[in-house]
Amino acid sequence: MTSGSGQSKDSLADWLLIRPEISWPSWRGASPVSGAPARDGFRSFFMATRGGRDSGGTARVLTALDVAFADAEQGRPLAFALMAKWQRAVSAHDLVGFRTMPAFAKGGRKRYGLAPDTQALFEHCLSESVEPNLPLPSRAVRAYLDVLFFHPFEDGNARAAMLALAFVLAREGVLLDHVHPLQTTRWADDAEGSADLARLLGVLITAAERRPSHGRQS
Repeated sequence: MTSGSGQSKDSLADWLLIRPEISWPSWRGASPVSGAPARDGFRSFFMATRGGRDSGGTARVLTALDVAFADAEQGRPLAFALMAKWQRAVSAHDLVGFRTMPAFAKGGRKRYGLAPDTQALFEHCLSESVEPNLPLPSRAVRAYLDVLFFHPFEDGNARAAMLALAFVLAREGVLLDHVHPLQTTRWADDAEGSADLARLLGVLITAAERRPSHGRQS
């Protein structure tokens, strides 16, 4: 959303301030699941949160999820152009670009600023999703939060963030069977909350690894 009060606090500025200072948790790692979980947690998440009120939108975001998984299987780098491709599927619009105005959410209480280098900085942050010295849950969560707080699209940024999270995990052979615990309000200036989200994701990854099953169902 790109309208609201100019007096709102800049969530993007807050995020960029704490992002380098977050004490990301260690993680012992988990092996990729055998085959796939019995449930695709991301598919179940989108169906549960959107299916009853927007069947067409749900179908489009599930198509985008399939595209993101295919891109992950090919080992593509996470970049804005890739996310814009997914967003075209989500929005059913052929022209999807980086927002051109400051964005607002929560009735104008949240603002996401815009500067000449915002898109380039976003690209740089996305490229760090393969940083070798940071555990997978932290890299995936950081990419998820990057999308939330950069707010690159005019609409659908929460869905875009979840697609980015799914992509980063799938690119390294990790699928989740439960995603709903990740859906809580996130604050751009909450460094400890970001680290806690990475811990939670690590728990979900480990749990999925312990519940392997062949085949995937929606």
